[in-house]
Amino acid sequence: MTEAKLPSNLPQWMKDHADLYLRSGGKEGHMYKVPTGAKPVSSLLLITTGRKSGEKWMFPLFYGKAGNGYFVIASKGGAPEHPGWYRNMQAHPEVEIQVGTKKMKARARTATGDERKRLWDQAVSFYPPYADYEKKAGAREIPVVVLDPVH
Repeated sequence: MTEAKLPSNLPQWMKDHADLYLRSGGKEGHMYKVPTGAKPVSSLLLITTGRKSGEKWMFPLFYGKAGNGYFVIASKGGAPEHPGWYRNMQAHPEVEIQVGTKKMKARARTATGDERKRLWDQAVSFYPPYADYEKKAGAREIPVVVLDPVH
């Protein structure tokens, strides 16, 4: 995978999680143990290209399966604006992901309509706080991003 940086403004728990993921080559960190005691959540590492800087940026994100690919939620904890990685992905949809020990290139796209609803419902089932984030986001529809592997 491309050498990438973690943004300095990520919460410490995300930095620690990404560090564990990278140090172990994906053997640890793939299943994130949520501090609230809920069941562990699958996580991947997403590498995007900065829309302004052109630099490679890494983000640890919870994911679900979507056909032969994966999907992630651009929630930013319910903030009123989209996360930077999502805006990067809109400008440069060619991304890299690491899912456990597997590394691959993928093309990112925003799910719409019935696909979005189905994947959103799936996301809320594996990480219930997404429902709260949706309420906090107000008028902003939280994007569901499908990551289709490129072979």
